[in-house]
Amino acid sequence: MFGKRIYIAFMFLGAVITAISCSQYEKILKSEDVDLKYSKAFYFYNKGDYVKAGTLFDQLTSLTRGTRKADSVYYFQAMTQYKLNDFIIAGHYFNNFVKMYGNSKFIEEAAYMEAYCYYMQSPRPELDQSSTLNALDAFKLYMIRYPKSNRVSDCLRIIDELKEKLMEKEYISAQLYYNLNNYKAAIVALNNCLIDFPDSRYREEIMFKLLKSKFMLASNSVQSKQVERYQDTIDEYFSFITEFPESKNRKDAEDMYKEATKFAKEPNTELTDN
Repeated sequence: MFGKRIYIAFMFLGAVITAISCSQYEKILKSEDVDLKYSKAFYFYNKGDYVKAGTLFDQLTSLTRGTRKADSVYYFQAMTQYKLNDFIIAGHYFNNFVKMYGNSKFIEEAAYMEAYCYYMQSPRPELDQSSTLNALDAFKLYMIRYPKSNRVSDCLRIIDELKEKLMEKEYISAQLYYNLNNYKAAIVALNNCLIDFPDSRYREEIMFKLLKSKFMLASNSVQSKQVERYQDTIDEYFSFITEFPESKNRKDAEDMYKEATKFAKEPNTELTDN
């Protein structure tokens, strides 16, 4: 019974403290004292209470415009949104900051954070990659502006990651054409993957599917197109086998090469146009 009373007492005390705290915060919000709002905004920010800090920074944006405090208010307004995981709003604020406060001591940090917010918005490969492209542009611009920054290595790592995601997006499209037996479209898409992302970790798989797509296209072509398309298959075989002589797909590649060599000399006359 005594323990229960102690628990109730602590609960009541906590409620009282919370009520007093809320009342004090409401007074700060209604206050016309800019310095008080400014100090309390940073107090809540450093305490990790980003909702309260953000509300105060929002108020301070218009109250400090044109003063020495303007850049710090706007920067931490953006940082507050970042801490709240609202990367869209944070990225927008950082973008504005870079445009408005070029001489601020926070400018380099803001430029990096703008890029990083775009990076955090980047979705999985099969979805629209607009944020990924924005992040790539922002990171590249950051490195141009601050080539001696100690964050350059992080930028390069993230850029590689984003490029790989774009490659996966392009590869997924190519894979779709391939699975649908649309070999003409697959050849174009797979070639684009190799041109746009020559160092992809999927390079071997892409090149093998390109070889097979050319072989299948030739196999399903009319006689007038077979010789040229089988020759393309043979050329693709040599490109593949030269780059990946130990490939797990070597036997399949060699089988297609043998067939292509045979039919390049004796085209099949019973196939429909493609």
